[in-house]
Amino acid sequence: MLGIAHLLGIILAAFGLAYLLPIGCSLATGDGLWARFLLAAAITVAAGLVLAAATYRHRRELKARDGFLLMTLGWILLAASATLPLLFALPQLTFTRAFFETMSGLTTTGSTVLDGLDSLAPSINFWRHSLIWLGGLAVIVVAVGVMPLLGVGGMQLSKAEAPGPVKDEKLAPRITETARSLWVVYALLTLSGVLALRLCGMTWFDAICHAFSAVALGGFSTHDASIGYFHSAAIELVLIVLMLISALNFARHFAALRRLSLKPYRLDPELKTSAILLAASVVFIAGLLTWHEVFPTFGTALRYAAFNVVSLATTTGWVTVGPTGFTTWPVFAPIWMLFLSGIVCNTGSPGSGVKMFRTLVLARQAGRELKLLVHPSAMAPVRVGGRPVPERAADAVLAFIFLYFMTVSLLTFAMLLTGMSFDWAFRVVVASINNTAFGLPGQGAWNLHGLTQQQTWICTAAMLLGRLEIFSVIVLFTRTYWRK
Repeated sequence: MLGIAHLLGIILAAFGLAYLLPIGCSLATGDGLWARFLLAAAITVAAGLVLAAATYRHRRELKARDGFLLMTLGWILLAASATLPLLFALPQLTFTRAFFETMSGLTTTGSTVLDGLDSLAPSINFWRHSLIWLGGLAVIVVAVGVMPLLGVGGMQLSKAEAPGPVKDEKLAPRITETARSLWVVYALLTLSGVLALRLCGMTWFDAICHAFSAVALGGFSTHDASIGYFHSAAIELVLIVLMLISALNFARHFAALRRLSLKPYRLDPELKTSAILLAASVVFIAGLLTWHEVFPTFGTALRYAAFNVVSLATTTGWVTVGPTGFTTWPVFAPIWMLFLSGIVCNTGSPGSGVKMFRTLVLARQAGRELKLLVHPSAMAPVRVGGRPVPERAADAVLAFIFLYFMTVSLLTFAMLLTGMSFDWAFRVVVASINNTAFGLPGQGAWNLHGLTQQQTWICTAAMLLGRLEIFSVIVLFTRTYWRK
């Protein structure tokens, strides 16, 4: 435990460097908040150094099992630290809401409890988007380099696809090597997004903020009306492309960039299934919107369907609808998009939910069982992308699905105890555990500032559970984990 505390202290001290981003923004825009960010940075670095120094003699090489505790405590610690500038700059903001906002950023959820984003100080807005961007990189590194090593929910099958050497016992070198390999891809995609959005008419500030969110699949925006503020088909198209690319496995991007070949994409079964499902959903919902006369023409319906379906399905959560949200749409559309948010994103992406890999394993397993009912003696191994799925991995996927639905059910009941209606309790919980930005009608395009304190903490817990694949948090509450 003390060895993990030493590393957490180092991480916290290093996190202090992240404050250079909003400090630079504050100085550039002249909003006068740079001193408060500097104070927050000093407190963060000092706390991290004190923790690291106090546990220095307990430092050791981390084992794979240490990853569970490191990830959970790391996300909580950094989210708590990131609240400091919000609390300094927005004195009316409670710690509960500030912690929700920073957890939403670091888990790349993108839901917000802040009202009046258009008039928010630029450096505060930039800090929110910086958290999403940094959280997105951390999520990719964890998804590609740590989850396969830990075998969480059957993810050990993707171990061979991760860049860098595989070290089954030592965790720290694994994270370092993977981060180095993925950083270039992440940075290049972000830079491309910034330039493309600027060319489409966004200001440099909006372009940077929204590129940060798009690459990390987070729904933060600098405007209460979300992407609907811009009324630009070109901006929507650029963001659609960025979200689709970011929803794919970043290990594939790394392989394609290194080989200068599209072959890694052609061989990806997750990509093929996600693309077909998204295309069919966009066309069907566009037709549904036209049928119900929500929009006057199929072309207009297709534009709105394409952006909102891709946005929610990739767990980003931006919208181009008004303050009433999707209440004017047929109820099938928003519920279907919420369903897609749980399965469309690929492993090794900043997206969350069940993910397409586990969905394919479940589908193949169901097909296998149906075949065995007719031919009990048949040899019918479960395969995904031509590779056999070991029984251990298939069992882990089934266990993950069970815990996923049980967690959704229990948190929905917890929401019901707070007085929220079942419809909205279920939607908010599913969106939070899928790390998808969500909002209540009439509170800005996508805002949750109407939540009570208890409801806010429930959503915060759901975001953390969803981000860390549920297992990584729940295992810490078992006797087996703490037994030597």
